[in-house]
Parts: sequence; C-alpha cells; structure tokens
Amino acid sequence: MSDGLFDLPGAPAPARGGGSLADMDHTAAPLAVRMRPRSLDELVGQQHLLAPGSPLRRLVEGDQPMSLLLWGPPGTGKTTIAAVVSHQTNRKFVELSAVTAGVKDVRQVIDGARRDLSRASGAVETVLFIDEVHRFTKAQQDALLPGVENRWVTLVAATTENPFFSVISPLLSRSLLLTLESLTDDDISTLLDRALVDERGLDDEFELAADARDHLLRMAGGDARRALTYLEAAAGGARAKHEQALKYASAEQDEQDEPAEQDTAERAVIDLVTLETAVDRAAVRYDRAGDQHYDVASALIKSIRGSDVDAAMHYLARMIEAGEDPRFIARRLVISASEDIGMGDPTALGVAVAAAEAVQLIGMPEARINLAQAVVALALAPKSNAVITAVDAAIADVKAGKVGPVPPHLRDAHYAGAKKLGHGSSYQYSHDDPRGIVPQQYAPDVIDGTDYYKPTRRGGEASYADRVAAIRKILRDR
Repeated sequence: MSDGLFDLPGAPAPARGGGSLADMDHTAAPLAVRMRPRSLDELVGQQHLLAPGSPLRRLVEGDQPMSLLLWGPPGTGKTTIAAVVSHQTNRKFVELSAVTAGVKDVRQVIDGARRDLSRASGAVETVLFIDEVHRFTKAQQDALLPGVENRWVTLVAATTENPFFSVISPLLSRSLLLTLESLTDDDISTLLDRALVDERGLDDEFELAADARDHLLRMAGGDARRALTYLEAAAGGARAKHEQALKYASAEQDEQDEPAEQDTAERAVIDLVTLETAVDRAAVRYDRAGDQHYDVASALIKSIRGSDVDAAMHYLARMIEAGEDPRFIARRLVISASEDIGMGDPTALGVAVAAAEAVQLIGMPEARINLAQAVVALALAPKSNAVITAVDAAIADVKAGKVGPVPPHLRDAHYAGAKKLGHGSSYQYSHDDPRGIVPQQYAPDVIDGTDYYKPTRRGGEASYADRVAAIRKILRDR
C-alpha cells in the first residue's frame, strides 16, 4: 500500500504504473491526504531528521540534489517527505508504485527526466518517488542506477523492510538512508488536534471525547495515516448521529408548536461508542501509561513462568489489540527467557531474541505471529531461575564487600616486570590437562568455595547439574 496520495498544485500526471491523484478534488480527498504536511516544519515526529543542518534539511532548504532511501514503519511520513522534497524545491514530481510498475515504466520516467533537464526554455528537475521499493526485482532496481548516478532524477524510495536485505548494494550506496521511527502518542495526538480544527481537515466541527482519543491512540499504534483514517470514519458517524438528534429535537418542538431552541452550531461529539462503531473495534481496557499496562505485562510473564500457554496467549492478544508497542513485548520475552527458563532450555533465549529481531524487521501486524511463537516456546519450556539467582547472589556479595584480591597466578603477566611480582608464574594452562580442567584456585579467598549457580534437575539443566558437580570436585581437589 502506498503511504498516501498527493495534492500538489501543478503536479504532473504520473507515468504509467503511478498512483498519484494530484488532480483529484481536494474536498473529496481522504482526511489523511488533506492533512499531509506542506513543509518540513509541519512534519510531526522524526525530530532526529529535522535538526538544523541535517541531510534532509539541506536537501529541501538548500535544494541540493540527493537521492533518499526512507526506511520505517507505515504511516511515519515517508510519502510526506517525498511530497515536501518535490513541493518545496519546485521539482517535477512523478510517483511509481513498485507493486504495479515495471522496468519499462522506470526507464520511461528517467528518459522523460533527461529531456526535461535539457530543455532550451529552462531545465526542470524530477523527483521520482517509488513506494515499497523492496518489491522491485534486482533488474528493476538496476534500471534505476543510471538515473540516480547521473542525477537525472532525485530518487526518493520508501520501504518498510530492512533495505540492507531488500535493496541492491549499488542503489543503497548511491542513496542517503534515513530511518524513520514510529510516532509517539504525543505525535499522534498533535496530528489529531490539528485535523480537528484545521480548515483542510474537520474545520472545528467535532469534539473528540477523552476516552475516544485514548482508544484512537491505542489503535493507531504510531501510524499517522491509520489515526486520521479512523478519525474521519468516526467523524462521519458522529455527524450522522448529531444530525439525527437535531432532527428529532426539531420534530418535538414542532409537535409542541414552540420555536426550536437548540443550538444548531453545537459541535458533534466523537465519543467512544461512535468510534467503536465506525471502526468495528471495541476498546480494550488497557492504559499504556497506567496500571493496566503493568498488570497485563506482569500477567503475561507470570503465565509464561507458570507454563500456562493459553493464559499467556490471552494476555499477549490483549496487549496486541490494545496497541502495545511490540518492541516492549519482545523485550519482556527476552528477559523472561533468561530469568525464568535459563539453562532449563538454553535455546529459549535464542527464540526470544529472534522474535525481537523479527519485530524490528517485519513490523506489525505480521510480527504478532513471531511474538506468539516465542510465547508458546517460552511457556512450554522447562523452567529454571538458577541463572538469575546466581548472578544476584554474586552481586549481593560484591555489594557486601566480598571482593578480595585476584589470586596472583591469575593476574596479567604480559607487561614488563609482571613476572618479578609473581603474576601468572604458577598458572596452569587448562588445555594441557587431558580433562581440560586443572585443580587450581580461581576465586578470591573471601568467596572461594561459594556455590552461586545451583542448577535444577529440570529440562536441559539436569545435564548441567551433573557437569557442575563434577567440575567443582576437580577444581576443589587441591
């Protein structure tokens, strides 16, 4: 799907395969299109890209030709940035979608851009925007190289997938990679406020109830386009309800043969029920900034710890439906993999880390599957807290002052004079022993003989329990 469509005055007709509706009646355009920022100063979020002197600022305000590769989740402003580059620099704008365009379309645009640059009446530069560039084949991406290398076009390519995997190296090296981040709730709230009052938007016709705003922020999940689309749908429902209420009040007044007293200029209210009806998605009782956030997250981890896979899946679903940041969920799973499972199943950490990486690489909603797989694996894995118990016990001793000197034979012996001090002189190399273990002291005297790691007999840790016992016997037999 495209990040959006443009409403640019004088924008050229797109090449075949494009999807821009620049000539569409502005009033008929979706709210997300009407509210598209017209300058970098109107862009919400992405402050790391908007600092004075940043590459994006230099490109737009300094009018420097530079191809961009925009990588980020949906609804974070990729298409908006392309529009601003075109609009503020007075370049011709052409949009192609990688879903429908082919090599012929790409070459057509580049040939047209070369002709525009060589016009006798005045050169015109072209911005070529390609949405979902990761869908282009290698041959299609290769077709872009001459235009980018010779600066016949300023390429602005957008992708939701990791460009280091999905974009060919020659194109990547010729473009400036800008990484966009998911918008925060404050960013989305700013956009909603702007859309409610701006004449391009809802023109102060509606009032957004506080609980409806909170639910809208949860459903948006950092996606500006989704937030504005839901707001527009809810506004339509609120308008219909408001008009119906006015008609009913007017009919009652007519029956009583009294003049109507209602304020017809009163704004329609977008409440939670109207929002739920408009987007067909019920509000989940979940406050990302309050108790519910921590209660549900705690319940997820405790259900995993208790090996109740069904309860864990329920709490995962609640977090997903409430619009919880999937990265937060993934981080909790990575912690649980070591805290609650540890050496009971050493592969659990790898599963959790892989799920966290998948969240970054794929994004929602598909990443829900990766999170669910990790939850199932962790919930059903043998449990052991021996790892966290060991490290916390060791930290407690260090805090208590049990930090005796390192035994001389373990000290660094590589610098001049170390041997005179006796450093390393009696150290025995473990690999010289057929067992691979030499009975010598490693711990400081103050904690020598202390057992921090106490393995369980559950799952894979049972074999480690036997090995730990054997190793300790060898080490301490001195």
